[in-house]
Amino acid sequence: MADSESPLLIKRYASRRLYNTETSDYVTLEDIAGFIRGGREVQIVDLKSGDDLTRQYLLQIIAEHESRGENVLPLNVLNDLVRSYSSSAGSVVPQFLAASFEMLRDGQSKMMENLEKVNPMMANMPGIEAMQAQQAAFLKAMTTGFSGNWSAPTDEEGGSATPAEGDDLDSIRKQLAELQSKLSKMS
Repeated sequence: MADSESPLLIKRYASRRLYNTETSDYVTLEDIAGFIRGGREVQIVDLKSGDDLTRQYLLQIIAEHESRGENVLPLNVLNDLVRSYSSSAGSVVPQFLAASFEMLRDGQSKMMENLEKVNPMMANMPGIEAMQAQQAAFLKAMTTGFSGNWSAPTDEEGGSATPAEGDDLDSIRKQLAELQSKLSKMS
């Protein structure tokens, strides 16, 4: 198994094909996006010149996802990013974005640690597996980003949801009510 701490080296040939040096095969941008989603850092270099092309390809991956309607970046954020390239704020933006994503990762990490501490106490509770699956799905959505079609679930405050989201929310509410009922009986 390759050392997951070191970046996965991808070489770009003159034909613009991308070559995974660990597995000795050609990869696509979607493959590279999958490596990154899996927690692996990548480095993409031009074989002939040795230039680091990582930033260029990562931006291309983001642009392709955004063009397919998988909108993670709101329009106002994109506008602000464009503005930051032509202003003195540009020097602050990279540090701010890095700090924001670091805070998000730390928050997710702490939440997982807390869930792991609570897990042993709740391991024998009926329905806990379904709740854990829902938590994992939520964390996956947070780490991979929400699609542009996502809207807040229906709630007492008047949010809205698509029918599929409403069905999922009803199921979650039902399971939560069952868990609360069982917990209150245990007390």
